[in-house]
Amino acid sequence: MAMAAAEIEALLRQAFPDADIRIDDLAGDGDHYRAVVHSAAFAGKSRVAQHQMVYAALQGRMGGALHALALETAAK
Repeated sequence: MAMAAAEIEALLRQAFPDADIRIDDLAGDGDHYRAVVHSAAFAGKSRVAQHQMVYAALQGRMGGALHALALETAAK
């Protein structure tokens, strides 16, 4: 089952209300996305910790409804 880009963005906005977010559908199939997320919540966190925060915001959908997600995260 594919996941809409708007749904990904909504979950990320809920977790990171201050964030600048861009979602790109890489393959046009609703299963392969790139998410660019810049948020103050990432300040002082390692890249791994930032990505873990994004995965947590997706509420277990990675590997199920969302097959692949390339991440670019940074502190704002």
